[in-house]
Amino acid sequence: MAERPLYIGIIGFGAVGSGTYKTLLDNQESIDRKVGRAVRVKRIADIDWSRPRPVEVEVPPELRSEQAAAVLRDPEIAIVVEAIGGADPACDYVLRALRAGKSVVTSNKELIARHGKELFDAAAERGVDLAFEASVGGGIPIVRPLKSCLAGNRITRIMGIVNGTTNFILTRMAEDRAEFDDALKQAQQLGYAEPDPSDDIEAFDPAFKLAILASIAFETRVKVEDIYREGITRLAPRDMEYARQLGYTIKLLAIGAEVDNALQLRVHPTLLPLGHPLASVSGPFNAIFVHGSSVGEVMFYGQGAGPMPTGSAMVGDIIDVARNIRSGATGRVACTCFEEKRVLPIEELRTRYYMRTQVADRPGVLAAVAKVFGEEGVSLASVLQMAASGEAAEIVWLTHPAQERQMRRSLERIAALREVHEISSCIRAET
Repeated sequence: MAERPLYIGIIGFGAVGSGTYKTLLDNQESIDRKVGRAVRVKRIADIDWSRPRPVEVEVPPELRSEQAAAVLRDPEIAIVVEAIGGADPACDYVLRALRAGKSVVTSNKELIARHGKELFDAAAERGVDLAFEASVGGGIPIVRPLKSCLAGNRITRIMGIVNGTTNFILTRMAEDRAEFDDALKQAQQLGYAEPDPSDDIEAFDPAFKLAILASIAFETRVKVEDIYREGITRLAPRDMEYARQLGYTIKLLAIGAEVDNALQLRVHPTLLPLGHPLASVSGPFNAIFVHGSSVGEVMFYGQGAGPMPTGSAMVGDIIDVARNIRSGATGRVACTCFEEKRVLPIEELRTRYYMRTQVADRPGVLAAVAKVFGEEGVSLASVLQMAASGEAAEIVWLTHPAQERQMRRSLERIAALREVHEISSCIRAET
């Protein structure tokens, strides 16, 4: 007699839930063959079945429920797909599922970043799986490669464009000279940005993702609160133009590095050399650049968001977990946070800096600013006068590598100079 189907329950049926369900339906025969057993969705819970969804897929009435409990309490459901987003009530639902002996697949970056330890402990206690490939990079495989394919390496650096919304905005500002507000509006019209885009443009979203990636890459528990975070709202099209003249592009990067058994963790706009592989990543695409002790440099590239790319990653995890259930091997991939590494304060960072200023257009201004830099130990690589109108001039400064605390002291003193009208932007640069 053939084995009974392995049953799945989905909680949340918005973009991710509907994309996951459609992927399961579209590839049902192939998925069954790969698992060696029929995999079927038994119940889908959502609080509002009348709302429009980005993925058009028909859900039979007998599968529908408005209560998460219909999934959590069903003894036949072996895998729970959490597709709600946010930490509350998702954390409660996932904990209940794990403690009931059900494996969980999720794309919830905030949930994993904030509550990962508690969830992994619960999964280990019951010997079940907690899979979260889709929480970073959408359809890009990165979590499993870090945990498995690159496990023989010591990861020394990870750097990525992990937010498609901001990358789309910065691409429009760079290529079309669009103002920030106009580029954001276009992103919202195309569905790349939410009506409230704060998570993206203020860099909360990539900070959650970096917390997950860094925890895996550097084998230590990373708290999202320890990650330095800076959004893109102060950037202007002229910054993109000036950066290109200097041989750079500007990207919102999530950067993690291990330095003397301590970690540098930061998310902020960054001048990136035009020749770097990440510099050509445009529009809503994501890419993650990893340096390993044996493999050297590798890059993962693809669509970082959207119902179907994320659904693809979710179904990949479902197949993996289903295989483990069938072979009695769940719970074998435990948390790999073995160490407690210190996170360095941003003031200890050493890098190059770009600064755009509005100053009085008269002799002696360059010397006054350069004097401050010199007294603070910041060496200048380039000084360019970009524009002048009336009594004001726009000057761009590019430094040699300097420590963040030196640069901050310099900025404070320069802003107080009578000849300086405004420091319009200051952006860190990768070499």
